[in-house]
Amino acid sequence: MAEDGLGPVVELSFEAALAELEKVVARLESGEVPLEESIALYARGAELKAHCEDKLKAAEARVAEITQGPDGVRARPVDVA
Repeated sequence: MAEDGLGPVVELSFEAALAELEKVVARLESGEVPLEESIALYARGAELKAHCEDKLKAAEARVAEITQGPDGVRARPVDVA
């Protein structure tokens, strides 16, 4: 929805995407949004949800790389595309 000044979802942090998703849900739940705008909001919300899920999966992969070694906890670098 670049026409309303919002940036590309892929550039948002998890926190920013989640906050925007919460706003989208609130607007849709209000029932006061015209049909065409509701459709656009729903599409943006779906994109935001997928982005948040991707960010969480990447974070989970990074956490899974933390291992218990003989010298204590150590982290191995992980490449999450």
